Amino acid sequence: MSRNSGLALTLAVVLLLPWLLPNNFMLDIAVRIALTSIAVIGLNFLMGFAGQISIGHAAFVAMGAYGSGILISRWDWPVIPAALVVCLVVSALAWLIAKPFLRLKGHSLTMATLGMGVIVNMVLINEVNWTGGPDGMPVPPLVIGSFAVTKIIHWYALAAACLWLCCLLSVNLFDSPAGRALRGLHGSEIAARVVGVDVSAFKVRAFVCASAFAAFSGVLSGHYLGFISPALSSFTHSVELTTMVVLGGMSSTYGVVLGAALLTILPQLVGGLNGYEAVLFGLVLMLTMIFLPRGILPSLVLLLKRA
Repeated sequence: MSRNSGLALTLAVVLLLPWLLPNNFMLDIAVRIALTSIAVIGLNFLMGFAGQISIGHAAFVAMGAYGSGILISRWDWPVIPAALVVCLVVSALAWLIAKPFLRLKGHSLTMATLGMGVIVNMVLINEVNWTGGPDGMPVPPLVIGSFAVTKIIHWYALAAACLWLCCLLSVNLFDSPAGRALRGLHGSEIAARVVGVDVSAFKVRAFVCASAFAAFSGVLSGHYLGFISPALSSFTHSVELTTMVVLGGMSSTYGVVLGAALLTILPQLVGGLNGYEAVLFGLVLMLTMIFLPRGILPSLVLLLKRA
């Protein structure tokens, strides 16, 4: 599928979906998929393009949600300046920690990102005066100018527009010189250095971009949910985001969106299994890795080409 045809198909889907979904419950799931996909597209820059594994990505989502909630509810900031400042601050923090983190490789890098996630989670739990502690905190509705985004259809329009723009950025990055450099260092850092790629700089850029997308997703998710808790930065949430990338297909923009959709819908479909949802989740992931090792979408595309 070409870049333009993929974007056109995505646009057609997001425009038609509200007319096809039967009720507001399904529309709510679609909004959650779109908001989660924004974070996962960013994480794909780091994992799928640059080949760096992170299991602390939920920390940046939580920073975005809490940062925006605190600025708006406690200091009466307007939404757009608050969102911009939060994303910039989170990106700056990501840049500061990226340099020492990305000197590590393999399991060492994975453990470092895990440690970062644990630290953020503990700060959110213990800073009761700012974050509400373990009980969480309410987040005011999203108000842009004089317009309050409260109806589910308005939220769908906003989330779908943001998702499509993120897909546009991602597919353009994939085909750009920077995207080819990132994919080159994913294949072999030594080979990338030989052809003149500044490996360290590109890793840092991927980490910062991933954190910015996550923070933006967190900002929108906080206002949509209306309430946030430290669970947003939990290890479980980080693993879910990482799994979405792997399941849908690393380096595939539409694949990671598919992964986000599947893992958001799955708990709704198997909610009556009395605690065995995690077993089914693990089984789906295991079978995918055995039979579709590149992820669902890239593997299916490859099978269709061979057919």
